[in-house]
Amino acid sequence: MIQNGKIMGEEEFEEEVLNIKRVTKVVKGGKRLGFRAIVAVGDKKGKVGVGVGNANEVPTAIRKGAMNAKKAMIDVVLNPRGTIPHEIIGRSDAGMIIMKPAAPGTGLIASSTVMSIMELAGIKDILAKSIKSNNPLTVAYAVMNGLKQLRSPSDIARYRGMSVKEVFEGKKVGA
Repeated sequence: MIQNGKIMGEEEFEEEVLNIKRVTKVVKGGKRLGFRAIVAVGDKKGKVGVGVGNANEVPTAIRKGAMNAKKAMIDVVLNPRGTIPHEIIGRSDAGMIIMKPAAPGTGLIASSTVMSIMELAGIKDILAKSIKSNNPLTVAYAVMNGLKQLRSPSDIARYRGMSVKEVFEGKKVGA
């Protein structure tokens, strides 16, 4: 059903271009120019995705990147305070990123690539440090891999066969 020009049930996502790079392919007649766009898409409520699009023109590459980002969306576990529940290390190829929860009001302390992804995920306070690679694509994938590893306290309690209160108190099973 369509209402006000929008399809009902379709969520509104914001797009942000993280990086545009000119790439070349060597062919028989010389070099063929193209563009690679890294795009992040999110709803600022816990859903975020990163995608890459390649095309001969920039707008087409951005559109393809956004489509791929929507296909690769994940749900991010957030605290009610607007941060992540625990420290996590995300890795991708040669890139590594350490993400730590921050106190309310701290803001996003991270590189521009990480900051864009966190904003689109709805994270308001976080400390992040990128180690090794500073390639935007590697950093973006490392952030996404880290966000996939996040678990809520209730998930951890269910996995350990404990109550949420016991998880926070640090009791061991069988002790």
